[in-house]
Amino acid sequence: MARFVVTVRLPEYFDEAFMALIPAHRSFVNQLMEEGAVEVYAISADRSRGWITMNGASSEAIRLVVEQLPLYRFFRGVEIDELFLFDSTASRFPRISLN
Repeated sequence: MARFVVTVRLPEYFDEAFMALIPAHRSFVNQLMEEGAVEVYAISADRSRGWITMNGASSEAIRLVVEQLPLYRFFRGVEIDELFLFDSTASRFPRISLN
């Protein structure tokens, strides 16, 4: 299975329809995390962009999942890039404590 980073561009203003979908969106993202399809989910401090690190068979498979996100219709752009390398402290063994 390959790993991808999905970059989404969020709307400039969040209207009531957008805000009403946030709980369902977070619930779906949490479900994808539990299933291992999503590893990292981040939104920029200015709330203009988001990044989702996902596992999938192909960029098309990833796109099909992204299109199911409740907030998808509000995204102003979606870019999907396959990663060659993904390293993080979260994927490493915990540090040993001698306490």
